Amino acid sequence: MSALSQRRIRVVVAKPGLDGHDRGAKIIARALRDAGMEVIYTGLHQTPEQIVETVIQEDADAVGLSILSGAHMTLVPRILELMREQGLDEVVVIVGGTIPAADVAELKALGVAEVFTPGASAEAAIGFIRSAVRS
Repeated sequence: MSALSQRRIRVVVAKPGLDGHDRGAKIIARALRDAGMEVIYTGLHQTPEQIVETVIQEDADAVGLSILSGAHMTLVPRILELMREQGLDEVVVIVGGTIPAADVAELKALGVAEVFTPGASAEAAIGFIRSAVRS
């Protein structure tokens, strides 16, 4: 049995940028916690640097970025760049929020594992994180 399978999955849920709406992030954070994951919620208005530092400090297996502001094509690439610089290639990156369909493929090409848009179920996110982190 691997060390990861013996401990709970650790997920950082972050709100990058100036987006002030965190209800969805709080709902998914609670759903992940209720599903047995250890969740670290960063709060509002986090910089890419703050988010990556939290991922490092918390030894996270995954990071969920909740973005409703439309700044996803600026913030997500910067976060991914900082994560690569820190050698965090094994950390699963998930994005949720109001992401236009045209941007989903580009985000995935940059290294985002999955994008969840409005209407996606918490169960879908939980299942995806479990599968992606365990593989």
